[in-house]
Amino acid sequence: MNTAIVTGANTGLGFECARALAETHDWHVVVGCRSAEKGREAVKRLLAQTRRSESEVEAMTLDLASLESVRAFARDYAAERRPPLRALVCNAATQIVTGRTFTKDGFETTFGVNHLGHFLLVNLMLAQMAPPARIVVVSSGTHDPAQTTGMPPPNYRRARFLARPDEDTRPLKDERGTAGRRAYTTSKLCNVLFTYELERRLRAERVGTNGLAITVNAFDPGLMPGTGLARDYGRFARFAWRFVLPALRPFVPNVNSVARSGKSLANMVTEPRFERISGKYFQGTRDVPSSKDSYDPAMAAELWESSASMVNLMPDETIVRLRSAPPAA
Repeated sequence: MNTAIVTGANTGLGFECARALAETHDWHVVVGCRSAEKGREAVKRLLAQTRRSESEVEAMTLDLASLESVRAFARDYAAERRPPLRALVCNAATQIVTGRTFTKDGFETTFGVNHLGHFLLVNLMLAQMAPPARIVVVSSGTHDPAQTTGMPPPNYRRARFLARPDEDTRPLKDERGTAGRRAYTTSKLCNVLFTYELERRLRAERVGTNGLAITVNAFDPGLMPGTGLARDYGRFARFAWRFVLPALRPFVPNVNSVARSGKSLANMVTEPRFERISGKYFQGTRDVPSSKDSYDPAMAAELWESSASMVNLMPDETIVRLRSAPPAA
């Protein structure tokens, strides 16, 4: 028996991933959810659908919009005995289009939840993972301008401007809805940059022995009409997302049901063929190229070090180096 943590597992993609993991009967599943009540409801549904025992599926409170909550989750997890932690699935995400909002720590919410919260969580949990272990970061095809249709392309200059847009002296003149959707696509680029930079730092620290390392990959679930991601959209857009777009699945590439994408996400954790693969971007379970910007090591290092500073990550809270190595003389 192994343990897998899935963030945002009370609904949508995260729930379907947790269900697929629970159905294997090889995994103790931890549902990370910002609402304790919704977490308990998700566990009840998982137990009913998988016939697992209450000792094998549990909910833990995890609010990625609160750095205090992320640290409390890591402490609470360490305080209890469970099967070895072999998987961490960073799935939770938000998209806000009705206006700019901020987390409890003063960061723009989309960047704070989709990137910063997961950045801190992963670093805090690395020492508790038992190699061979896998980290999967859920991104999106919208991170790539070459793939984006109907969404504004990412705009990454400096991480501090994503976290605190009011400090940007050269902001884009986006309308409110466009600004919110661009914040989402940029956060998804950050997910891929973070994945690749974490892989580089894990490799530099030689984490794991005899090739049994902690691997990290990014995952694109495809377009999944019907999920709650469009809950902040207008009435017509929500109707199209829930009822019109699902009918296009047989005709449009990379449009998937939530159940199908959830199973593919779970496969990234369970299938032996992924055990030694790291630093890749998967569309479903196919290894495909990510965007041009996502391979920029300077951009990834800036994101990493700025993020570490913003969340006040201490050297004793992670097993990887916080600062980039100086260039060779």
